Amino acid sequence: MNPNPQIIVLDAGGQYCHLEARKVRDLGVYAEVRASETPAEELSGARGLIISGGPASVYDAGSPTVDPAIFANGQAVLGICYGLQVMAHVLGGEVRHGEKGEYGMATLHLDETDDPMFAGLSGAQQIWMSHRDLVGRVPAGFSIAGRTDTCAVAAIGDRARRLYAVQFHPEVVHTTRGLDYLANFVLKVCACVPDWDPRHRVPLIEQEIRDCVGGRKVFFFVSGGVDSSVAFALCRRASGADRARGVYVDTGLMREGETEFVRGLGGLSIEDCSAQFLEPLEGVTDPETKRHIIGEEFVRVQERIMESRSLADERWILGQGTIYPDTIESGGTAKASVIKTHHNRVAGIQKLIAAGRIVEPLKSFYKDEVREVGRELGLPGSLLERHPFPGPGLAIRCLCAKSDAPLERTPDGWIIPVRSVGVQGDARTYAPVLAIDAIDHARATAATNRVRGVNRVVAPVETHTQIHDMAVRTAAISPARLERLRKADAIVRRLSHESGFDRKVWQFPVILIPLGSADAPDSIVLRPIDSVDGMTAQSVLMDAKLLSEMCGKLLEVAGVAGVFYDLTHKPPGTIEWE
Repeated sequence: MNPNPQIIVLDAGGQYCHLEARKVRDLGVYAEVRASETPAEELSGARGLIISGGPASVYDAGSPTVDPAIFANGQAVLGICYGLQVMAHVLGGEVRHGEKGEYGMATLHLDETDDPMFAGLSGAQQIWMSHRDLVGRVPAGFSIAGRTDTCAVAAIGDRARRLYAVQFHPEVVHTTRGLDYLANFVLKVCACVPDWDPRHRVPLIEQEIRDCVGGRKVFFFVSGGVDSSVAFALCRRASGADRARGVYVDTGLMREGETEFVRGLGGLSIEDCSAQFLEPLEGVTDPETKRHIIGEEFVRVQERIMESRSLADERWILGQGTIYPDTIESGGTAKASVIKTHHNRVAGIQKLIAAGRIVEPLKSFYKDEVREVGRELGLPGSLLERHPFPGPGLAIRCLCAKSDAPLERTPDGWIIPVRSVGVQGDARTYAPVLAIDAIDHARATAATNRVRGVNRVVAPVETHTQIHDMAVRTAAISPARLERLRKADAIVRRLSHESGFDRKVWQFPVILIPLGSADAPDSIVLRPIDSVDGMTAQSVLMDAKLLSEMCGKLLEVAGVAGVFYDLTHKPPGTIEWE
């Protein structure tokens, strides 16, 4: 039984809404998420409230708001990002549209003060921004405590009323002192007492599985990745090995050696369904359509296998390795933007969820927590330390184009008319890519903040063809392009492992884009990133010698015109390109 929440997070549609609640729980204080418009009287039992970020503008019709009474009932309130703007707007301040947004890293300059909210935090520090609107004038009673070079109001407070707000995201790992801000608010301002132990989760999860499954049996489609493997292991422990079965589906979209790795795990049967997935993807270029097709084909495969094995009746329930970021980016909170639809959240799966035919033991957990659960289960490090790999496989790393198009020269670089998915201001973007002429993170960050209509920045490392002679070529998913990507991915993984670089990054997607010449129509994009939970990420540079060796091998792959480096943090670009 969960305790009554001492902290309630009011959901204003932010991608990090539940991450805020999780970070409070990590402090040993139980927190829950409620709708932002929840009446103040229903929140009165909490010691403090947090208003989350969100993709809206306070001036949008129907934008999330809060009951103004929460600011007058004596509770402490912390607004984060959009939550700062809501607080300022409701209390009579001024919110205005910024001339340029801030996405990714920024430097906060915090004043020295004895206010408990900002105690011990003064000075310059790295923070994580994702906003365009900003506060132009603070409400009466508030003072400005912090600012960045482009945001004059980045931290504010009204100590007498215990009302505080920050424009940045303290809940993400790339705000270096973020947990200290939350600890000050929760433990000092709100005076919460410890009532939650986030450790030793396995018995609780197993009981939740038994409550969900009841007397039924569980059938799992295991990808061989961390999430589905841990979820399957949990269900086998909770229900008994004889009541949980698993199958691995080879979709034809797998990496080189993937099926052989999964076969070595044992306990799973293998199904080759590559033709079923590749045929409906022929000619498809839109990333969301790709994801929907793959998700629906998974449902069809599941139905066929379950029926052939007499698993389709009510005595069986489907297990999935869905984790919380999958739900969040699929629009999992009440007012959240859909960044990208996870294949475990397509229409067919939603119907099974509504019918109570799905068990998802890890749906409230993040990747780092899933690995911890796996360690509690005693699963091998060779499995738990694998880099994340998307459920739709290479399909969403093989980018497509509807028609030929030249590159556009601008003062900032070359606009490549290949669109990728991004997240800016907590909302989904789908925009072209900017290529600059040097591997320079500072320039890349400045460009995405300055240049409208761009959410990702790359730089050429080495090319057969000069970038000004390249063009985007009409391309869809094909066996030849998938094999080209598969070879490139295998080269990158091998060299990363041999050099030890794979242990320095959280994930290393290898992307194929239709940029090149008639003889070599594709280019490779390297995307090494560092993260903790996948909700934010930082582009990571590799050693020049390793990069040179990697490029040399990649340019030997037939059909590859060049190698580019993705310099984009998350936000503004998602980790995967689609």
